[in-house]
Amino acid sequence: MTGRTRLTTTETVRDEGSWLFTVRDPYDELDEVLLVPCEDGERADSAAENSAPESGVEAWVNRCTHEAQRFDRGFGAPVRNGQLVCPKHGSLFDTCSGHCDNGEAADTTLVSVEVEVEDGAVYLADEDYEFAHEGSIENGGDESGESRSDDLNDGDDDGMPSSTSHIGF
Repeated sequence: MTGRTRLTTTETVRDEGSWLFTVRDPYDELDEVLLVPCEDGERADSAAENSAPESGVEAWVNRCTHEAQRFDRGFGAPVRNGQLVCPKHGSLFDTCSGHCDNGEAADTTLVSVEVEVEDGAVYLADEDYEFAHEGSIENGGDESGESRSDDLNDGDDDGMPSSTSHIGF
């Protein structure tokens, strides 16, 4: 197959709990994507169209649907019991379907990014995105020298989000 970029392995995603990378969207803007383990094979219709069946990995744009809060801020995304946890309000998103049925983001679904898994390797296969680099936007830098961390974090001076969540880690 052509047009795919090898990202990592399913084993790495499972072992680390998540895997972050940066892409360029169709408007030449940088964005972050998060790979998360998906073990149950149950996917929403939109997610099923964008991933290999039983791949064990799903890819989502790295931000909550409620307030554009980043899940992974450079040290791994909070994933618990098959759910991605928004660090600001505690909304829980199913790692397989991207759907949230609770909290501030209830009845929303994360933006999916198409990936394919072949022989344990994970590939970016979404024609709308071009792989930029592993890690956060800040890790690879933007040619303009601008950082989007303020736009995505909405946090305190220490870089941590101001949280109103009832969930503790």
